[in-house]
Formats: sequence, structure tokens, C-alpha cells
Amino acid sequence: MKKKKIFSLMMASALCLSALTGCGSAPADSASADNTQSSAQSSESQPAASSQASSEAQGGGGKQYEGVELTMWSMWTSSEPQAQVIQEAAAAFEEQTGAKIKIEWKGRDINNVLSASLEAGDKFDIFEDDYQRIANVYAEYTYDLTDMAKAVDYDSFSYPCLNNQVIAWTGNLNSIVEQPQVGGVFYDKDAFEKAGVAAEPKTWDEFLEVCQKLKDSGVGPIAQDGAYCDFAFYHQLVRHLGEDKITELALNGGWSGTEAETAAQEIIDLINAGYFVDGAPDEFPSSENKIGFGMAAMIVCANYVTAEVNGNTGTEVNWGLFNYPAVENGVENTAAYAGANSLAITSYSENAQAAFDFIMMLTTGEFDQKMADTAKQIPADTRNTAPAILTGTVETLLSAEVPMTWCGGLHANSDLKTSFKSMCVELFEGKYASGAEFCEALDALY
Repeated sequence: MKKKKIFSLMMASALCLSALTGCGSAPADSASADNTQSSAQSSESQPAASSQASSEAQGGGGKQYEGVELTMWSMWTSSEPQAQVIQEAAAAFEEQTGAKIKIEWKGRDINNVLSASLEAGDKFDIFEDDYQRIANVYAEYTYDLTDMAKAVDYDSFSYPCLNNQVIAWTGNLNSIVEQPQVGGVFYDKDAFEKAGVAAEPKTWDEFLEVCQKLKDSGVGPIAQDGAYCDFAFYHQLVRHLGEDKITELALNGGWSGTEAETAAQEIIDLINAGYFVDGAPDEFPSSENKIGFGMAAMIVCANYVTAEVNGNTGTEVNWGLFNYPAVENGVENTAAYAGANSLAITSYSENAQAAFDFIMMLTTGEFDQKMADTAKQIPADTRNTAPAILTGTVETLLSAEVPMTWCGGLHANSDLKTSFKSMCVELFEGKYASGAEFCEALDALY
């Protein structure tokens, strides 16, 4: 086994202060993003279903992991589609290798018990959680997967922006992506075609042209729910300022006189041009549902919005996705929101290689494709295909050079986080006459 890397808890705690927490209730962890995922939890524990193992011995000594038992703590409940695929993968792994996998379904609040359980050395080998929390909070108790990942050429079929971010946080690769997420502008392809929009906009000027064409065609260009106003505005801020500068301003003030004024003014200009659908910003999920009802064409959100809208409205929107448009002289014009629920191995696991091999079975090939299709999510294996409602997500994630957090810079100041969110809602409500006035109001908070 390779030597595990130890990461200072003090540093992890400091980093965690700026960790992704989302908008509205939005994601305290990736799975519960924006109150869109079930908050149900369970402490059910049961062995994975087992197929009849082959009697053929490997090398005369039985199957590779005969006699090994792995315990996995899952962030899902046993009734969810993700659990179905995990069970199937566990059964296949047992049949192939002889290892038995016991799965404990902890539910979404797994992060409430992980710290104490890892510190106590509770006996489990694999666990699921938000990748940023795994890197920033649990790093001391996770196995360094760098060498095992190199052995299977993991970089060739995964997402560099997510892997590189984990390494930047921890100094090594300590998790494997299971359910990647991506944000950007999700849109109705049919609405674009009807409006005569031939290509996805890449720049802010092109985006404004698309908005006008959509408006002229009789559809509201942009949907906006109040729960996501800070997330939508954060995209504009990141383009102009970058996340480091946003964090600095959030902590210390000094918004006035910066490009934050330009970012806010651009939102005000969208409002004044009539580019938001009637009623925006609505109470979640009223505005996003207007896409399903053919009243709006675009929304700035993460990939789960596609399943939400389809489910809420009983329609099958012909979804597309493009990265948030680049602005003139932008600082981080290629950044895209990217996150993941990931899998990690405990640093004290006695069967780390077996655990890694199971993770690979679950997150690649057949079972990763099943996970994507069954749970309507982005595949972890870039060689697989995203569901139709998530067309473009794999490409957007692969092209993202910088993974943007969910309002991470704005959330760096825990004392003002709620005030920032309220003021972002007011911005989209049109309560500020100019970007300069908005930034003056921000500075007045300090």
C-alpha cells in the first residue's frame, strides 16, 4: 500500500470556511443542491445483493479478493436510483473478485457524522460526500489515491478541472468523482431554433443578441428564481473579478470603484431591456418551470435543473447547455461552476486496493453509464454518454479550465452571506438604479 498523505486539520478547517454551500438552501453538499434533492436520510445497513460466485479459481488461490469484506457508507438511501446501481455494481464486484461489500445507507446527512466517525476510526472503507468537503475537511483520514489512479490512467477518462482542484486543495488525489455537476446557461433548443438562433453565444455581446431574438420571437429570454439570484450574479462577478478578488471584497468591503459595478450594471441592463421572463425573480421553482411551459428559454443554474423542470411541468424540454458568456477584458472568462459527489477511501482501510478497484467498477464503463441513465446525471467516465437532458454537460466540464465554486467568494464572509443573498435578489428585482448604487449599498454593510 502506498503511504497516505496527512493534511493539517487546521488548514482544512480554514479552507472549509470558503467551501461551497450554495444558494437558497443551495448546496451545503452537492447532492442537496438548492433544496432540489431529497433530504431524507437513513441508517439502514445491509449487505449488497450477491450473485452466485464462479467456482473458477484464479492462480489456484481462489478469486482475487476472496475473504475480503469492504464496508461502504453511502450518501443515498436504499430506495433511490443511485442505490440500485451501487447494489448492482457491488454484486458484480463480488462475483468477479470474491470481495463482499456491505453498504450502509446514511442519507444526505452523512457529513454530520463523518468527521467524528473518521476520527474515531470507525470500521468502514469507502464513503461518499461532496468532493470539496472530502478534500478540505476529511483529508487527514483519506487514502492517497495518486499512484493507484496513475496505474489505471485515470486522467485519461476523468475531468481535469475537478482532479486538479482536489490536488490543489490537498496536495494529492484523495477522491474519485462519482456524480459530477456543472453549471452554466441551460436552454431550450427548440426555443432557440424558433427564434432563429443558429449558434450558442460565447461572448456577452452575442448573448445580448440572442436575448433580443428570443424576445422578438415572443418568449422570455431568461428565467430567474429568487433562490438562485446570488448564483446567477456570481457568474457575472467571476467573469469581471475572479474568485480570489470576490473573496477579498466579501471579507473586507471596497466594492465601489471595482469591476463589480460593471457586473451589477450589466444585470440592470438586462432588466431594463426586458430580457427576464415576466415575474422574475419568482419564488423557486416558478420561474424555471416557465421554461417547461414554453414561456422562457434560458436559466443560469446547475445540471439538476433539467430534471426538475421536466418533472415539475410534465414536459420533455429539448435541453442544451453553454458556458456563461465571456465579458470584455474578463478575468476568468472560461470558468464554469463544477462540483461533484465523490468517493474516498479511509486512510486506515486494510483493503485499500480492493476498495479502489470497486470504485473504478462503479465509476467507469457499464455501471457508470447505468448511473447516468438511471439517476439522470452526468457520467463520471468521460467515455460514457450523458442523458439527452444533459447534452453538452460533459463537453462543458472538460473545457472548464477553472472550476468555479457555488458562490464561494460571497460565502467567505459568514456574517454577511445572508445579506449578500438578499441584496442579489433586490438587484434582480430592479431596486438599484445603477451598478455603482448597488456597490455602495454593499459597502454600507461593513
